[in-house]
Amino acid sequence: MDILCEILGTYQTSSEDNVSSHGFPFIWGGHGPEVDGRDLGSPYSSKMFNQNPVSVFGEMLAATSCNWFLSEPQVLLHNFHDKEYVFSMFPQGGEHCYYQGRLRGLAESWAAVSTCHGLCSSSSDNRPNQTGGHHLTGGLRRSKRFARKPSVQAETKYIELMVVNDYDLVSESFFVCFSAGACAPQIFQEQLNTRIVLVAMETWTSENMVPVVEDPLVTLQNFMKYRKGSIKEQSDIIHLFSGRTFHSGRSGTAYTGGVCSQTRGGGINDYGSVGAMAITLCQSLGQNIGMRWNNARTSAGDCRCPDAWVGCIMEDTGFYLPRKFSRCSVDEYNQFLLQGGGSCLFNKPSKLLDPPECGNGFVEPGEECDCGSLVECARNGGACCKKCTLTHDAMCSNGLCCSGCKYELRGVVCREAVNDCDIPETCTGDSSQCPHNVHKLDGYMCDNSQGRCYSGRCRTHDGQCKGLWGFSSADRFCYEKLNAEGTEKGNCGRDPEGKGWQQCNKPDVLCGFLFCANITAKPKFGDLQGEVTSFTLYHQNKYLDCRGGHALLEDGSDMGYVEDGTPCGPNMMCLERRCLPVTAFNLSTCSGSTLGHICSDHGTCSNEVKCICDRDYTGKDCSVYDPIPEPTVATGPSGTNIIIGSIAGAILLAAIVLGGTGWGFK
Repeated sequence: MDILCEILGTYQTSSEDNVSSHGFPFIWGGHGPEVDGRDLGSPYSSKMFNQNPVSVFGEMLAATSCNWFLSEPQVLLHNFHDKEYVFSMFPQGGEHCYYQGRLRGLAESWAAVSTCHGLCSSSSDNRPNQTGGHHLTGGLRRSKRFARKPSVQAETKYIELMVVNDYDLVSESFFVCFSAGACAPQIFQEQLNTRIVLVAMETWTSENMVPVVEDPLVTLQNFMKYRKGSIKEQSDIIHLFSGRTFHSGRSGTAYTGGVCSQTRGGGINDYGSVGAMAITLCQSLGQNIGMRWNNARTSAGDCRCPDAWVGCIMEDTGFYLPRKFSRCSVDEYNQFLLQGGGSCLFNKPSKLLDPPECGNGFVEPGEECDCGSLVECARNGGACCKKCTLTHDAMCSNGLCCSGCKYELRGVVCREAVNDCDIPETCTGDSSQCPHNVHKLDGYMCDNSQGRCYSGRCRTHDGQCKGLWGFSSADRFCYEKLNAEGTEKGNCGRDPEGKGWQQCNKPDVLCGFLFCANITAKPKFGDLQGEVTSFTLYHQNKYLDCRGGHALLEDGSDMGYVEDGTPCGPNMMCLERRCLPVTAFNLSTCSGSTLGHICSDHGTCSNEVKCICDRDYTGKDCSVYDPIPEPTVATGPSGTNIIIGSIAGAILLAAIVLGGTGWGFK
């Protein structure tokens, strides 16, 4: 489901079902299939518009609507004393208990209520309070969906999220409250055109399956090892929610840019208030998709949040829970995508944790189409899809390969390549959806044969230096001289005991500490640890500047070292600060590939180890020549024929008229 807001705050069931978590009385209203006396005549008429007034702030009523997109999660509970089983908190056909809407008379407000287990509520009137802030307890209004276009920013992205609840969280309360505020998904969809879709959930009911310790980085490492070895469910990102409080300045941490990675696509969050957990999830998911903390850029005046009182999500300022990403964070996300990161985000989920539901924007069993909510269908696809059934003669309703209710022709580009290591996707001619977003297999040459593709990005020393410090890479001699010494100023990482520095072996010097021709006082991202390395060496009758620094990310990664996948010699690439032959990476080979020939010379081998064929070629190995027919344009009669036909028609008409009136030539 694309709703997880207040995420997984556990909530103790209240014995007083008519009192909300904030002490506001809940007033039940009527349920009915009409709004303002109108029968909507759609599958949404008895689902989305069941209104209930809720007393908030003592004097205002919130008109909330039953939101069926927040319905029926099935929670996968792991009970290792017995067996794994599925526990459905809200069985099919049961009462729907999530409501969201706005405060009556305040267009900019929002309110959300869950009555599933006791009463969870959250709301904001978006008005300054006595101290100048805003009444805020978490959550946002339902956001707009953008029209799909073949570009990174405009195309809807999907984060397939799996959540794991540890035993410490479950022991707080057995029930898990999915609040109806939908904070994290709303923020992501509204600002980033990215939907958060919950695809799986695991709860440890007997014991923690990994050591959950107070050090968040250690816990994160333990958790990601567990994911790789024990979790079979597929997801783009996996997050652990813990009942333990971590020893950290923040309530969670995550691997920066780790989305789509089996070993780095994750994060952890500790237990807190519902609203605080929602923002923590936004922050850690933001890290996963390439965002960094704004603090350094904010203090430098480069990235100021427009609302200094509330603050922005990826910073530590503000007196209330932030609700927006800064411009810098949005730019970082877009840049992350343009550089080839997050390729899995463009793939629409094939399964949801929820049972099938018409109107959620996903075509599920029993449906021919699903253009989304009433508002979304009115914007795109509604003319082709009614009640999740295609209209007469319609092939599709929406999608990058659907135009005017018809499939786009085979070969039409639906997603452009974003860099040298990406592959453009084209329509197949028999589907409305653009094929899965893929990139070139690791090892392809890029950047005019100066770099190598690795995880969808072109890796070079120059590119890394410019991205981190703003200048090109230093001369090779800097690496050979300084990284071989094994000091803080040049090395191949910490020694096994973590006390000293390791010397680089001679073949590995280009995979150790990163040296650039010049650097700024601070890295563009990460926190500078220690002092900047700055040496000037004299070599072959010229002076060489060798500069670098340790730039630590929140997840403990040091960007001051050469990235994996960077070329370090002919047919050699860096991996974990060693220079290895490309053959050591055990890169798979696509069909139709022999030495020097890939995909029969008519295609590109993708990261899914499948040939993506060039235009006019098909087959698993791209060996079949199958030219795409050029679209035919209906042609009418030529201009000459039109003139001749007009003259002949006029003569014939005149003859008929004259003959009918008795006039004629003798």
